[in-house]
Amino acid sequence: MSNPNDVDEQLVAAVLAKDPRAVRACLQDGADPNTSGPDGLPLLCAAVGKFDHETADALTDSGADSDVVLPDGTTPLLRAVDLGSPALVGATLGKDPRLRIAEAERKRLLDLARNWYETGETEELRRRTGASGPATRRLVKDDEYTDVEEVSLGGLTVRAGHSGVLTDLERAFGVLRPVTELVARAVPHSDELHANWSTVSYALAFRKSPQAWSDLAALRHHPDPVHRRLLAAVMSSRHFLANFHDRPDTARDVEFLADWALDEPDDKVLAGVLDVYTDYDHPDQEAVGFRYAGHPNPRVRREVPYCLLRAPRSEAAAATLLALAQDPDSRVRYVVAQVLAGPRDLTPATRETLLALLRDPDLDVRRRAAESLSGSHDRTAAVTEALAALLDEEDQSLRLEAAYALAVRDDPRTDGAYELVGPLDPGREEDHRVSAHWHYGIRNRSDRT
Repeated sequence: MSNPNDVDEQLVAAVLAKDPRAVRACLQDGADPNTSGPDGLPLLCAAVGKFDHETADALTDSGADSDVVLPDGTTPLLRAVDLGSPALVGATLGKDPRLRIAEAERKRLLDLARNWYETGETEELRRRTGASGPATRRLVKDDEYTDVEEVSLGGLTVRAGHSGVLTDLERAFGVLRPVTELVARAVPHSDELHANWSTVSYALAFRKSPQAWSDLAALRHHPDPVHRRLLAAVMSSRHFLANFHDRPDTARDVEFLADWALDEPDDKVLAGVLDVYTDYDHPDQEAVGFRYAGHPNPRVRREVPYCLLRAPRSEAAAATLLALAQDPDSRVRYVVAQVLAGPRDLTPATRETLLALLRDPDLDVRRRAAESLSGSHDRTAAVTEALAALLDEEDQSLRLEAAYALAVRDDPRTDGAYELVGPLDPGREEDHRVSAHWHYGIRNRSDRT
C-alpha cells in the first residue's frame, strides 16, 4: 500500500505541472484533494491561478472545497470569478451551488463579476495596479470549445469573460435576467466560439416562460443579423438540451425553424438556421433543400445534403445530391460523400458517385468517400478494388480505411493490408477499424468448425 504522504506529494507535483491526467490518477489513488501547495494554500488555488480548468475540475469533482475561506478573505471560487474565465468558474463552482453557498456569498460573487463586466477588464486592471497605457490582449482557448481574450496590464492577467461568468453564475443561482439584457451581453462578441457568446446562448436555451419565448422569437426579425445569429445559436442549444431534458415544445421549435428557413435574408444566419433545422425531422426539408441547392453561398449549400436525408429518397432528391457531388466547394462535396452513406445499400448511381469522390483532389473528401464505401453493404468488385487501391496512398487514414474495408469483406488480402497501414499512434487501439482485423482473424481461423 502506498504512503498517503507520497501520493499527496505526487498530487502537488501534478497540479504544479498542469497535468490533469496525472492529477486524476493521484486522486484515484487516494490523494487528498484539499492538500496544500508549497504556498500553504489549497492546491485548488494553484489550479485557479494557472487558469487550469481541467485540474480545477478534477480537484473539485473529488471533493476539493471551493468555498473555504482563505487568509485574505477570498475563496478559491471567488478567485476564479475574479480571473474572468467561464471555463475555470464552471470547473470550480461545484455541486448544488444555489443550495450550498449562502446568499451573502452568492451576492459577493455576482457583484464581483458584474463589476468587472461593467467596468471593463482594462479599466479595472488600471485601477488595481495603477498602471497606465494600453493593455496587452491575446486570444486564448478558454476550454476545448470556446475562446476568450486574455488581458494583461501592470503585472496582472485576467480573461475578458466576466460577462459570461456573470451569466453562468446567474443561471446557477436561479437569477433570471431579462432576455434583452442577456442578448446585450452577447452581441458584442459575435464569434460563436467566444465564451461570452456561448454562455448567453446556452443560458437562454433554458428559458421556458411564454415571455422569454416571445422575446426570443422577436429576434428573428431584428434588423441586425448578429441578433438573428444569436437566436440561431440559442435554437441549436435548445435542440441539444432537448436530448437531455423533458422538452415538450420541440414541435414548436421545428415549425419556427421551418418558417424561418424560408425567409432569412442573410447567408450566414441562414446557414445557421438550416444547421439546426436539419437536426430535426420535418416533412418540408426536402423542399427546402431544393430551394437552396443552387444558392450562391457555399456555406448554405453545405446544409442542403442534410435536407435530403429522408428515406426512401425521392428521385429528385437523389439527382440533387449527385449534382452536388460536383460542387466547386470541397466541403459541399464532403457532406455529399457523408450523406450518401445512408442507406448502406448503394444504388448504381450512388456507387459511381462515391467512386468518383474517392478520386477527389481534396483529401478530406477522399477520406469521407472511403468511409462511406467501406461501411456500405456493397460487395462489388469495383468497390472492393477501388478501396484496396488506397493501400498505396501516403495518407495513413486512407490505408487504414482500405484495410478495414478488406477485413469486413473477408478479403484474403486483409493481413497484408494491415501490415501496409504501419504503426498507429498511441490510443488508436479502440478504433473500430483496428479491431476489425481481430474479428477477421476470428472468423477466418483455419481450425474454425
